[in-house]
Amino acid sequence: MKLLSNFRGIKYILITIAAVIAAVSLLVSNSLVKDLKAEEEKKMEIWAEAMNSLNRADANTDLALVLTVLNGNTTIPVVVTDSNGAITLHRNIEFSSGADSLAVLMQMVADMRLRDQKIRVDLGTEEGSDYLEVCYSDSLILKQLAYYPYVQLAVVLLFFAICFVAILSSKRAEQNRVWVGLSKETAHQLGTPISSLMAWTTVLKEKYPTDELLPEMERDVARLQRVAERFSKIGSLPEPTSEDLVEVIDRAVEYVKRRSPTQVTYTMDFPKRPLLVRMNAPLIEWVVENLCKNAIDAMNGSGSISITISQSESKAFVEISDTGKGIPKSKHKRVFEPGYTTKKRGWGLGLSLAKRIMEQYHKGRIFVKQSAPGKGTTFRIELKK
Repeated sequence: MKLLSNFRGIKYILITIAAVIAAVSLLVSNSLVKDLKAEEEKKMEIWAEAMNSLNRADANTDLALVLTVLNGNTTIPVVVTDSNGAITLHRNIEFSSGADSLAVLMQMVADMRLRDQKIRVDLGTEEGSDYLEVCYSDSLILKQLAYYPYVQLAVVLLFFAICFVAILSSKRAEQNRVWVGLSKETAHQLGTPISSLMAWTTVLKEKYPTDELLPEMERDVARLQRVAERFSKIGSLPEPTSEDLVEVIDRAVEYVKRRSPTQVTYTMDFPKRPLLVRMNAPLIEWVVENLCKNAIDAMNGSGSISITISQSESKAFVEISDTGKGIPKSKHKRVFEPGYTTKKRGWGLGLSLAKRIMEQYHKGRIFVKQSAPGKGTTFRIELKK
């Protein structure tokens, strides 16, 4: 639980940091773009005034200064047209090979006018009909700076995505080590009392050979052996064998059924013919038993449990339904998280281990097919045939 809480905290911190960096980056970049755009507009006003001075030049005009201003624009694309719309001058514009330069310039002028990036320069005629129009667009540096924050944002998001995946992988690896260690230690601790119980049942059989309770005790001891065997296999890859799924599920249900309250009824819908699936039978039995016990707890020891086995061409399905209190839709995935439980007593490991058994050992699935508060729950198991 502490591990999951820490992970969620780190996740939220990373998301917050990413959002702050993105917001600050966009604000700063937009401010820089706005300032640079205003600066370029002032430069173009000076450039247009220099163009006006050149056209009105007389003996007293300092042409050197005018030409210095005109030639000083090496970054801002400019197209100058006359009052008839004819292009008289252009600067800082590159044409691709084979392109119609006049058509390209006319299209650029149309775009510049549409963005209101133009300055009219009157030539001083009496009618005022002669003028030049200086059309310009943003420089390459300004365009690159406008796109830069989005590129930076993408890099930041990529960085945090990598961090998130790394943390998630680390968390899963740590969880796996915890569950494997816990499982193997449980199997080890069960070994000694199971051996002692086996010895005592042997002694009791010799002393009371006709006692009717001894066979049941032997079955329970054998059951404890299988439980210890299951826990010892957690963390290692069990060798699957071809088993009849109907027989395995029936065996698991019968075991739980004999130990269920009398108020719990069972309904089973199984195929009549064998359904062969490659599996580790003890682990699949444990998953089914865990789901049935959870169903009994959800019904408070009174209700109905339905187990159905079906198949498709490539998969076998096991559905376990109860008439219990149900699970809210928002919790359908959380119930499989380690440590999540609604019981007053319990570690919340059962469904987590069941998911691990199904997905990692059998390459199958286990999920909540349908559930709603007060309407019961249906869990679905999928296995490859």
